[in-house]
Amino acid sequence: MKTLLRFFPSAFVALFLTFFLTSCEAIGDIFKAGAWTGALMVILGIGIVVWLVSKLFGGGGSSNS
Repeated sequence: MKTLLRFFPSAFVALFLTFFLTSCEAIGDIFKAGAWTGALMVILGIGIVVWLVSKLFGGGGSSNS
């Protein structure tokens, strides 16, 4: 039950983003703001996704030795 409660916030955010952000619409809006702004937003978005996945699968960096 504890692991389920730890997983729930991440799953909720992923589900929320899946329903309310369609990729084509989001990319179109980003690149309307300008190429550099769009590139920075895409890089930032990829970084956030990588960070969330690492947190979700226990990439905290702590060792037990």
